[in-house]
Amino acid sequence: MADFDGLCATDCSRCPALVESRSRIVNGVGPADAALLFVGEGPGKREDEQGEPFVGRSGDVLEEALSAAGVTRRDVRITNCVRCRPPDNRDPTAEELDNCREFLEGEIETLDPELIVTLGKVPSQHLLDRSVAITSEAGDVVDVRIGDRSRRVLLSVHPAATLYDRGQRDGFFEAIERAASIAGVGSTDGEGQSQLDRFG
Repeated sequence: MADFDGLCATDCSRCPALVESRSRIVNGVGPADAALLFVGEGPGKREDEQGEPFVGRSGDVLEEALSAAGVTRRDVRITNCVRCRPPDNRDPTAEELDNCREFLEGEIETLDPELIVTLGKVPSQHLLDRSVAITSEAGDVVDVRIGDRSRRVLLSVHPAATLYDRGQRDGFFEAIERAASIAGVGSTDGEGQSQLDRFG
């Protein structure tokens, strides 16, 4: 039914529609001890083809924001709520999210990150288990019980939102910089102040 080593699922057939639509399981990438974990919704066409979350234009925006915060992609871990591409890039169903939840919780437990960043409305609502108005709550840090532990979660818009609405770009970059600061990764200027100051 499912094989999982704590970070990666190597086989799973719980969701017939996703098994049908995927070409592969797309697991998280990045260090197994990363302090900062990004959680997206699910793989799209490019991710399904390349076997890695957040490639393509959304990945470029995320990498640009990380770079502005003095962090490289290889310094962080990036994963998704579901590990298989939904047909026609639709949102994953509640059942599909539930089916994949143990993989996500297992990855979080194994990783034990300082901070989790949700990228978009679906992962935010999934981890917080409530409705989220992501544009107004973006940048908020909340304590969330995941598995048997309380975790710090920073809510963020999806990087693709900055491609459709340039007005969200500064807020997204600011949220990523705040995340890096909270997790204790990335760069600061000579006085030890976060580069966040330049957004103010």
